[in-house]
Amino acid sequence: MKRFMKMPVRFVCLAGIIVFFIVIAGNISSAFEINSKAAVVIEGSTGRVLYGKNPNLKLPPASTTKLMTAMIVLDRLDLNDTVTVSDKATKISPVKANLREGERVTVDTLLRAALIKSANDAAYVLSEAVAGSEERFVELMNKKAIAIGMNDTRFVNSTGLPEDGQYITAYDLAKMLRYALRYKFIREVINTRTDRIRTVDGRDIFLKNSNRLLWEDESIIGGKTGYTRAAKHCFVCASENEGEEVIVAVLGSPSRELLWKESELLISKGFNILKGEEEPGIIFDRADYDSLVKKASYKKKDSKVSYKDSGSKTKKIKTKKAKRSKHKSHYASRKRSGINMVRSGANNGNKG
Repeated sequence: MKRFMKMPVRFVCLAGIIVFFIVIAGNISSAFEINSKAAVVIEGSTGRVLYGKNPNLKLPPASTTKLMTAMIVLDRLDLNDTVTVSDKATKISPVKANLREGERVTVDTLLRAALIKSANDAAYVLSEAVAGSEERFVELMNKKAIAIGMNDTRFVNSTGLPEDGQYITAYDLAKMLRYALRYKFIREVINTRTDRIRTVDGRDIFLKNSNRLLWEDESIIGGKTGYTRAAKHCFVCASENEGEEVIVAVLGSPSRELLWKESELLISKGFNILKGEEEPGIIFDRADYDSLVKKASYKKKDSKVSYKDSGSKTKKIKTKKAKRSKHKSHYASRKRSGINMVRSGANNGNKG
């Protein structure tokens, strides 16, 4: 116990007050627990962080990416503009609206398909329409991400499909939705349960929103889901109650059922914190950060690696120098977000 209490604990405070806490691993299970890799709740009106787990952990964004895609499109195209579907767009992996090569579709229709059904082909067609190619479109996405203050995000495509180097944090994801809600069209569409769109040539396409909470929670303003094998289940949504608004972002949930359950718990917790019924706080689970460091080390040989006998087994561990470098990087990332932190000492272990 004495050895544990000597562990360094650092925090950054929004109001300029540095608060020191130690969260004992044995008590984590009895506290409010989130099984998803990362999550955050922010106040809609101010962007203030109310609660979170690993808010600055970089993870795949899956189809939540399409919120940024929609904003770029709305910045540059008119909803009534007509776009022709390319052959390349029809070959995009599911989920999709099954658009046909040469088919003419309005920007309005494509955006609804991308945001409600999470159609990858619709998102890709829009990227070509705006920038001529998805590669050039992605440059616009990353520029806007920086302008919004999404400092720990990098987009590689317009769909959110798995690709090396594409990542976001729960904190940045919440920021993205908060900004996207300024667009009247996005705010309306992500609150739509079902829709029937029509191509210029008269073909009807039925859309059903993948956000189940729209049917279960009247307070939900809207949101965007995401899933790939790498990203697991992801979700960001906004909820309004008694004039207050909270935004919840969840990344890396093990299952869809757990995604909905934890999202609802986080929404309730956010409103309770705003009412003063619960205390705000953030937990950083070292095990989740370490798991990503280990995955990265498999791709590139690390010269600062030693071996330690753990008793019955031998395992790789980082040297003290490597550990210091790693923790310095993590804390630098957290400081950029400007949020209060509590670090956990726990070591527990393709669709839209």
